Amino acid sequence: PVAILAQGEQPASVVFGNRSDAMSTGVTVSDDCIQKFNDMKLKHDCKYIIYKISDDKSQIVIDEVGAKDSNYATFKEKLLGTEARYGVIDFHYETDDGRPQDKLLFVFWSSDDAGV
Repeated sequence: PVAILAQGEQPASVVFGNRSDAMSTGVTVSDDCIQKFNDMKLKHDCKYIIYKISDDKSQIVIDEVGAKDSNYATFKEKLLGTEARYGVIDFHYETDDGRPQDKLLFVFWSSDDAGV
């Protein structure tokens, strides 16, 4: 299952919001995750960020950062797998009336075989 949410919707703000509020499992978000997300949001300095739960299951950490010239196909290839991942992609599109738009989309991936 994949959930895609626009920037500002509740789940994205819960994951990247106040670090002192650990998820109910006790998993926290690393400072690097928050900093890179803020850089992406304000500077649009990368195409995507993929996050994962650390090996010791205590923190959400950065797994991979896509260069600005990366595309959705690369993001999808890196995101999909047997381990659960969180991703944010800087999605560019054009409206029906021809206006260019940018949205940050938050994606959660968890295969049927994931251990979460």
